[in-house]
Amino acid sequence: MTTSPHPDQVRAGQAIYRPWTLPLYDLVAFKINCRFLFGVPVPEVVAMFDRNVSDRHLDVGVGTGYFLDTCRAAPDRSITLADLNEHSLRHAARRLARFDVSTVRANALEPLPLPERSFGSASLNFLLHCVPGTIRDKAVVLDNVAACVRPGGRIFGATVLGKGVPVGPAARAVVPFWNRRGVMHNAEDSLDDLRAELAARFPSHTLTVHGSTALFEAEVP
Repeated sequence: MTTSPHPDQVRAGQAIYRPWTLPLYDLVAFKINCRFLFGVPVPEVVAMFDRNVSDRHLDVGVGTGYFLDTCRAAPDRSITLADLNEHSLRHAARRLARFDVSTVRANALEPLPLPERSFGSASLNFLLHCVPGTIRDKAVVLDNVAACVRPGGRIFGATVLGKGVPVGPAARAVVPFWNRRGVMHNAEDSLDDLRAELAARFPSHTLTVHGSTALFEAEVP
């Protein structure tokens, strides 16, 4: 049985993205946290984008737009950015201005206000661990994003797990505090649950683990 998160919990998961924090976010999140807390090499995530981004791409939970800016995306690509946070949308859109970029404010826990089956690929990168609930609860995000991707298209992303993966001492010290503050919601997120939810939706998919971070790539049936 799944439960609906309180709106305050949803807002808390994206509240860190502010005009004064976004310029520092890449340094803190990708140079420090990914390496020292979560054990995932950033080049592995960039390579995942390189493998999966199509000419018509949807990015849900945009952060700063770092990975779309860094991967080998051709400038003639069409990119739609979807996020609940207006600051992130504006920041990422400016960063990716060399592309054909559009933005939409949306809650990934609800059906996205976008045409169904209209994208060749979609990413939800470092998003699920910010969404309230267990993996079983938040897997509705996979449904909502996949609904926008045409059959045979790609859906992919990364998330930091709390169970079933190696969690280093630094992460054990810091991540529980972030969970209490509502910045992250991954204390009960397990590798087994993520594997089960992916398998229930995507017959063709891969799941790899780096430290406490899972990278997933799937073909939309």
